[in-house]
Amino acid sequence: MILSMIESFTNLFKKPLTHDYPKIPLPKIEHYRGLIKYTLAECIFCDKCEKVCPTKAIIFTQNLDGTKVYHYNHHLCIYCGECVRDCPKMDLALTQSDEKPGIELGVNDISETWKALQERAKQDRIDYKK
Repeated sequence: MILSMIESFTNLFKKPLTHDYPKIPLPKIEHYRGLIKYTLAECIFCDKCEKVCPTKAIIFTQNLDGTKVYHYNHHLCIYCGECVRDCPKMDLALTQSDEKPGIELGVNDISETWKALQERAKQDRIDYKK
């Protein structure tokens, strides 16, 4: 017990081992992939990104007129980059960047809203096939 008290007292006068984060930004790790960024004008709506996403963070809903709408849940995304690698228009339609993700869904309603989007995407595909 005395040794721990001595150690605690000496730590008061040592320089801290943590980073002064707000003042000094943390360096990027070597293989940092970045956040997913989507460009609507470049997308050809091939759905490859939706199919290869391991966490199903990308969903396309489809209207009866054939137009598709891209939905992305950055809370589910693990930033593996599979969607970017599989995209035929890589670095145009889907890219990885240092920007903050656009928050479409609030934190409180994310699970219910995302479940509703998943169900709508399934139903849209069934309806469109008819």
